[in-house]
Amino acid sequence: MYVVHNRIEVTPEQAASFEETFSASMRATLAGVPGLRRSLLMRPTQPGHPYVSTMEFDSADDFRAWMKSDSFKAAHANADAPGMQAPSAIEIFDVLEDFSA
Repeated sequence: MYVVHNRIEVTPEQAASFEETFSASMRATLAGVPGLRRSLLMRPTQPGHPYVSTMEFDSADDFRAWMKSDSFKAAHANADAPGMQAPSAIEIFDVLEDFSA
């Protein structure tokens, strides 16, 4: 499995509109993406911490294909959407162990 985290710094004033816009975009653009296992948007529990968007793909190739897809283009089409101009940091991981209780 290939996991991508995007840490997105959103101001408190933009938080509600960011959550609504980002969640709607996920629902509209991610259904049927080949190799995508799941996508999460996580709200920070402490002030000043970033939101985290996590995507789990079957492989790095699936992730790279998504980045070239119409789905990716649609998800990132509105540069004025809340949070789209926010500083972010991408982290990419290969999963070594996946334990479910």
